[in-house]
Amino acid sequence: MIIALASPRIASTIDDGLERIGRLMADAAAQGAAIVCFPEAYLPGLRGLDFEVPPWDPEAQELAIQTVSQWARTHSLAVILGMERLSDTGRQIAAAVIDAEGRLLGWQTKNQLDPSEDRFYVPGDTRQIFEIDGVKFGVAICHEGWRYPETVRWAAARGAAIVFHPQHTGYETAGVVPTEWCAPESPYYEKAMMMRSIENTIYFASVNYALRFPESATALIHPSGRCQAYLPYGREGVLVQTLDLGAATGLLAGRFAPERYREFVAV
Repeated sequence: MIIALASPRIASTIDDGLERIGRLMADAAAQGAAIVCFPEAYLPGLRGLDFEVPPWDPEAQELAIQTVSQWARTHSLAVILGMERLSDTGRQIAAAVIDAEGRLLGWQTKNQLDPSEDRFYVPGDTRQIFEIDGVKFGVAICHEGWRYPETVRWAAARGAAIVFHPQHTGYETAGVVPTEWCAPESPYYEKAMMMRSIENTIYFASVNYALRFPESATALIHPSGRCQAYLPYGREGVLVQTLDLGAATGLLAGRFAPERYREFVAV
């Protein structure tokens, strides 16, 4: 399978965001990708950070889904669209999964929020395995993949060959630009990417915004834990890579034995 990881600049408006999505989808399709993944809450943008988030309401949400679904049909390209989902319980950070015929297969919500997100969002409470062209995959969103490795193992233990990781890590107004992948002095994020892969023997595909001051790259990690490829820091674009599905055995995830974690109670 060929996959694409799309790293757009922050959207100044919903129309601007949709234009960037459409352009990057066309680029991914031209390079033969079967599926493309976008960053966390890309529409309208992740709240509480150092940039303005455009207005977002049920009409804008429906427009985004319908527009991207049409592009999916046009390009015969499945899409994982990181966006804000307006639910009965409140705003959720979620990923809409749309197949190459433009059908909405479902949503993966962010169920483990970062503490700083509690004032803006409510968590979800379910997880789902998706399948495109016979390849099973899961989605773990930002903080979940960094701090809660069980969100990735949940998918790997259920046959996922790859877990997509829409994220937002870094800043727009101040910071530093990394110059070396996984440098010892850099934040832990890229090290965590490697761990999520190697501890499960699956691919881990982490997708960041093209921030001015990113703290991690958009990258594909091989089941061995090796970084297969990454986009230049802060550059808008699409990372297109071929998966060797034979390497994504899920061996270590499959050996997880929860029955061996019973609490010992002294009599």
